[in-house]
Amino acid sequence: MKIIIAAAGTGGHINPGIAIANIIKSHHKDAEILFIGTSRGLENDLVPRAGYKLAQIDAYGISRSLTIKNIKNIYKTLRGFGEAKKIIKEFKPDIVIGTGGYICAPVISVAHKLNIPTVLHESNAFPGVTVKILSKKVDKILLGFEDAKTRLPKAKASVVTGTPTKIKKLDLDKNSIIKIKNDLKISLSLPVVLVFGGSQGAKSINEALLEIIKQKKNKNYQIIWACGKSGYEAITKELSGIKSQNVLILPYIYNMEEVMNIADLIVSRSGALTITEITNVHKPAIFVPYPYATENHQEYNAKVLENVGAAKIILDSNLNAKVLQKEIDKIISSPRKCSEYGKIYLQSIYK
Repeated sequence: MKIIIAAAGTGGHINPGIAIANIIKSHHKDAEILFIGTSRGLENDLVPRAGYKLAQIDAYGISRSLTIKNIKNIYKTLRGFGEAKKIIKEFKPDIVIGTGGYICAPVISVAHKLNIPTVLHESNAFPGVTVKILSKKVDKILLGFEDAKTRLPKAKASVVTGTPTKIKKLDLDKNSIIKIKNDLKISLSLPVVLVFGGSQGAKSINEALLEIIKQKKNKNYQIIWACGKSGYEAITKELSGIKSQNVLILPYIYNMEEVMNIADLIVSRSGALTITEITNVHKPAIFVPYPYATENHQEYNAKVLENVGAAKIILDSNLNAKVLQKEIDKIISSPRKCSEYGKIYLQSIYK
């Protein structure tokens, strides 16, 4: 069996692709899997690290504005159709899978024209533009949320599968938790607040957290902060003259499964993959939806959890250090709430 997976850009598209690849390999050890991405995104780090081959094409997200940059991106993406065709014809896949985003336009379209079976996975409650356009072409669409079904009326066939992820709840004993915390060089006794803004970081979350740390408001808890590779240098430089306690700052967390499992609270954006991972590990969350996401899909995602009492939403426009600190204190002060939050969602959705 030979499979192509189109996944590019951010972890929200790439990690589900890797999770799908891992599931396929667990059932078909001889399966040949090739990822198609670009030369720019996180796929160049995450895909080889996961042990899979990566082919590259030109592909860009296209905006509706008529600018020189957009015209160039359209030209490059059109060129990507030819590059995708060459790769697909040489690899001869039995099926082509896309996990959403601009990379799917050339790869899935070419596969469809060559009469190769195609599948799309849409993680978000509000499907992206590329998925909407391709929905009437692909053989099947796999959905992360039931809510997305009604928003894809032209889809040939769709099924709610949830979002695939390698992160799950670990049955950690006391010694395992101690080892993980010791490896991270953090306190064994203070509650852990894990903060991240997705694979690229999040400016508003980073700014609010910087103020909390500068004002030393985190005396009753410790922070593990994945601030994003692009912001890491600036943030560590800004805090270099400040004696910050109870803070571990990282550009990216590669052992996210372990870190999520020892966290008491998670503060993050609300991409579909992030929501799936948080509910899998049964953790409470404070979501700050990315305000410029297509069709505001991150807020729709977060509301799925907030509506059943499993999370708190702070809109990006309302976020500051004082508001964030208040919500962190409210949840951290109740260990029972911390242990029950994630279970609420799982019990209400996956009965």
